[in-house]
Amino acid sequence: MKQLPKALRAALVALALISLPARAEKSAEQGMLPDPVELLKPYYSALRPQISLPQAGPNPALPAQTTVHRLAFGSCEHQSYPQAFWNAICDADPQLFLMLGDNVYGDLLWNGGADLGSLRTAYAKLAGHTEFAAFRSMVPMMETWDDHDFGFNDGGSAFAFREWSETIFEHFWSAGEALRSRPGVYDSAIFGEEGKRLQVILLDTRFFRSPFQLLPADAQPSVHGPYRPDDTPGLEVLGEAQWAWLQQELAKPADLRIIASSIQVMTDAHGYESWRLLPLERDRLYRMIGARAGGGLLLLSGDRHRGAIYSANPAALGEELWEFTSSSLNLPVGSGDRSADEADPSRRTGLYADPNFGLVDIDWAKKRLTLSLMDDKGGVIARQEAGWTGK
Repeated sequence: MKQLPKALRAALVALALISLPARAEKSAEQGMLPDPVELLKPYYSALRPQISLPQAGPNPALPAQTTVHRLAFGSCEHQSYPQAFWNAICDADPQLFLMLGDNVYGDLLWNGGADLGSLRTAYAKLAGHTEFAAFRSMVPMMETWDDHDFGFNDGGSAFAFREWSETIFEHFWSAGEALRSRPGVYDSAIFGEEGKRLQVILLDTRFFRSPFQLLPADAQPSVHGPYRPDDTPGLEVLGEAQWAWLQQELAKPADLRIIASSIQVMTDAHGYESWRLLPLERDRLYRMIGARAGGGLLLLSGDRHRGAIYSANPAALGEELWEFTSSSLNLPVGSGDRSADEADPSRRTGLYADPNFGLVDIDWAKKRLTLSLMDDKGGVIARQEAGWTGK
C-alpha cells in the first residue's frame, strides 16, 4: 500500500487510541477534537482501490408478491467454528432467513488499526465455508449487524471507524441501493398481497447508539450484568434519521410486521446490552409501534447467547407484545436451560444456552404464529403459539 503522509499517519494512530472511549465522541462534539469520521475519509478513499473486499456470493431474491409462511433467523455466528447448522436451517425450508448480528466475530483479533483487517478476514473466512455458500445460494437472506461485526464489544457511535465497517458490511452482503444511500444498515421489505402482507424491518442498534452507563464498582445490582439504566435525555439507540425512517415504514400498510433488533427489547431481567438500559428510547419505540398503521407485531432479537420467547404488555405500547430471541448459531456459552440464572416474569419458555436458530410459522387464516426455537441439528428446543389481532 502507498505510504500515507506523516501527519495523516499520526492522526490515525491517535484515532486508534481514542476510538473506543465515549469521551472521544463527546470531545469531538464540543470542538476539542476533529470529528474522527471526517478525518478518516481521505484515508479510506486511498485505501479502497488498493484492497479487495470479501463478498458472500450470490443470493436469490424473494419476490415481493410471495406469501411468506415460514422464515428463520439467528445470530452470533463464529466464522472459525463448525458450520453444519446451515444444513439444519436449510432442511427446515424457510422462505427467508434473517441474520440479526454478530454474523462474524471480526473484532477478536483486531489490532486497533483503521483498516479493520481482522473484520475483513473474518468475512472472508465465512464466505469460504461450503455450508454457508450452499445455504446462501438457495435461501433469500436479509441482514443487520451487532457489535462484533460492527466494531468492538458493546460498541456504538463512539466507534471512529464505523463508516468503513459499514462499507465492508454492505459489500459483503451485496446491500441494495436504499441501504447504501444512508448511514447505518437498517433496512426493510414487504412481501405478499393484501390480507397476507408481511413487513420485515431490520433495525441498526449500533451505528447511532449512545454509550451505556456502567455500574459503579461498589454497586450491588439486582440483576446480572455490567450496565445500569440511564434515563438522561438525548441518549440514542436509533438516531433521529432512523427514527424518522421507522415512522415512515410503520405508516405503510401491512397485515403482520416483524421488527428485528440485534439486542433484546422487552426483558428487564439482566444488565447486559438491551433496550432496558436506555428506557426513554425503549418507550419511544413502544409508542411508535403502537401508532403503526395496523397489522400484527412480532419482535425478533439475538446477541445473548441464549434463546427464549417472551411476552408482556408494556404501558407505553398498550397491547400485548411478543419477542423471540435466538442466539447463538454456533458459539454457545454454557448449555441447557439457564432459567435459574435470570428470573423473568415476561419469559414464556426456558432460557436455553445450546446452539439454536429460530423458526416463525405464519398461519394467515387463523392469525396465529408458531415460534420454534430449534437446535443446531433441527430438533425442537421450545415452542410457543402466539396470535395477533392487528389494529
